[in-house]
Amino acid sequence: MKAINAIRMGGVDVLPLVEGGKGVAASNGMSCGNWAANGGVGTFSGVNADSYDAEGRVIPQVYHAATRRERHEELVRYGIDGGIAQARIAHEQSNGQGRVHINVLWEMGGAERVLRGVLEGAKGLIHGVTCGAGMPYKLSEIAREYGVHYYPIVSSGRAFNALWKRAYHKAQEWLGGVVYEDPWLAGGHNGLSNSEDPRKPESPFPRVLNLRNTMRAVGLGDVPIIMAGGVWWLEEWEDWIDNPELGPIAFQFGTRPLVTRESPIPDAWKQRLLGLNPGDVSLQNFSPTGFYSSAVRNDFLRMLEGRSERQVAYTAEPIGEHSARYGVGPRKRPVFLVPGDLAHVEQWERQGYTEALRTPDDTLVFVTPDESREILADQVACMGCLSQCRFSNWSQHSADYTNGKKADPRSFCIQKTLQDIGHGGDPEQNLMFAGHNAGRFRDDPFYSNGYIPSVKELVARILTGR
Repeated sequence: MKAINAIRMGGVDVLPLVEGGKGVAASNGMSCGNWAANGGVGTFSGVNADSYDAEGRVIPQVYHAATRRERHEELVRYGIDGGIAQARIAHEQSNGQGRVHINVLWEMGGAERVLRGVLEGAKGLIHGVTCGAGMPYKLSEIAREYGVHYYPIVSSGRAFNALWKRAYHKAQEWLGGVVYEDPWLAGGHNGLSNSEDPRKPESPFPRVLNLRNTMRAVGLGDVPIIMAGGVWWLEEWEDWIDNPELGPIAFQFGTRPLVTRESPIPDAWKQRLLGLNPGDVSLQNFSPTGFYSSAVRNDFLRMLEGRSERQVAYTAEPIGEHSARYGVGPRKRPVFLVPGDLAHVEQWERQGYTEALRTPDDTLVFVTPDESREILADQVACMGCLSQCRFSNWSQHSADYTNGKKADPRSFCIQKTLQDIGHGGDPEQNLMFAGHNAGRFRDDPFYSNGYIPSVKELVARILTGR
């Protein structure tokens, strides 16, 4: 394997190894600080980060307010307090080595307020902000204001060009790097555009080369590109290392740091990752964000798949083939179905899926009474964890805090399930994000007999190869 040399990033020389920030409770100050202590770039998640009481116990993020708007304010406060707490831990653990970054999702609820609050309360402790999940035009402005470098996450040269022209050219000196997150390989939410087919993955090399050429055209040839998604062993990427076409390249590891001793995720989650088979990670579009996302195809995802399969179109009046009358809800308000669909509905009802829930697309999905009650309770308990949520119809950008559409029962409360799996919940019954390489844990001898390395051991292993 080629020697892995330090590169210039964020104003200092670091190993070209970046810890992916991930989401709720999946990376924290402990994992981030230890990654930085070993010479790389550590990243803690600023998405609803944990804070602690005087005894060092995690403070559960429980919401007490009566309205969604008031609960949203509680969420922002939790986010700021948690981000500051994790920044302090990361700073202590890093021993002044590497770089400490915070990762935020631009489409998370109160993103700008949370980011500003954390940077204000943790001045000097955070060196960079990684940000994706949307088009974070204001990222460069915030970074310049607080004197930290910024690292936008994009999935194409076109996306970066739009960010550059509209905003980033005004704060070029604070652009520390650009993260290329492969939309077919990376875990979590991915930036597939409307023109890209989720079933037809494209090779990352020409896409990253296009990004580099876009950057060179505006004088950014020496700004590192961070390859995120699909990276396991660096010898598999030797044609990228020291490649003059691509310029300076770093590699981001998102899934592998989950299975380390410093990783905050529960042991049951780690063990589930160690036992995955190749192909167990699914790219699907159930997320309330509206983005595609990659997650382990467990019982939770299969439940969502089944829910969407039990779906029929309806009309309010008999129109064309929609001639079969069907009563919805306790009052049996009439809608009209295609006769063949009515036969499916009768079969689903015999199986216990007796509750018909309306979707924004003029369809009905069929669930059990218990599922119906849980969906309604989750929608009522919304705290605005996203800037817009199709599951609850929340929108922080509108005067009445709704997106003007029916809440969509085909989706789910992402805050609830990610908080649950991150704090000891069943990995089969919750959303479990993972990159598409997660099936390699099982056959990698480094993890033989369920071995879980430290961050230090993982970084050393990556640098020395197989």
